Amino acid sequence: MLLAIDIGNTDVVFGIHDGKSWIHQFRVSSSLSGRPADFEAYLRLRFLENSLKISEISKSIISCVVPDMKMVLKMMVEEMFGISPVMVGPEIYPSLKMEILSPYEIGTDLVANATYAYYTYRKNCVIVDFGTALTFTVISAEGKILGVSIAPGLKTAVKSLFSNTAQLPEVPLVMPDSAIGKNTVHAIQAGILWGYVGMVKEMIQQIRKEVGEDCKILATGGLSSILTPLQSEFDEVDKSLTLNGLKIISEITES
Repeated sequence: MLLAIDIGNTDVVFGIHDGKSWIHQFRVSSSLSGRPADFEAYLRLRFLENSLKISEISKSIISCVVPDMKMVLKMMVEEMFGISPVMVGPEIYPSLKMEILSPYEIGTDLVANATYAYYTYRKNCVIVDFGTALTFTVISAEGKILGVSIAPGLKTAVKSLFSNTAQLPEVPLVMPDSAIGKNTVHAIQAGILWGYVGMVKEMIQQIRKEVGEDCKILATGGLSSILTPLQSEFDEVDKSLTLNGLKIISEITES
């Protein structure tokens, strides 16, 4: 089985694939620890709770956008499973048969997203990732990453507003029916969530003007399901899209 690890700024996601589907996904805060042993203890507990056998993990792949965490999780995999994980980065990009824009700058999670889109659709694609940052990754039908646009993520925007204002509370991310707030909580939800709906629609429209209307729009990220008015904009919504990209990369590097 494959253990895919997506290390983001907010969370570390562990995905276990049995060759047919993701049978388990575990999510833990990226700030849990800076020690491999603590992540190993966390994962051992998850394995025990779900009757998983450590010996069944035969390969692993890691995407990391937090430099300090890269070696922590690599060492954890080596010590816990006795295998060397594939580390997504510029060293393996040539094997993907894709043209990676700014290979030493672009996030490895965005490369995983683009890999999934290219190998699944072979069309111009935009991958909208609702994470700590809101990202738009554009890849051509020929496998060239044309570029990326980045904005603050939903939770990042809410926390920024909360931490920089004296009288505004931190609010739950629940999509309101109306764009006109009737109280403080509703006002913040309306402004941020409907504002993000407008931003995403406008970004998609502008990108289509530049790359053409025949363009697949994909969405992923833990917050991809919150902005319900956007659902009709997307050809695919899959919170496991990044993991799916990592699985494809694992298969390519293995062959």
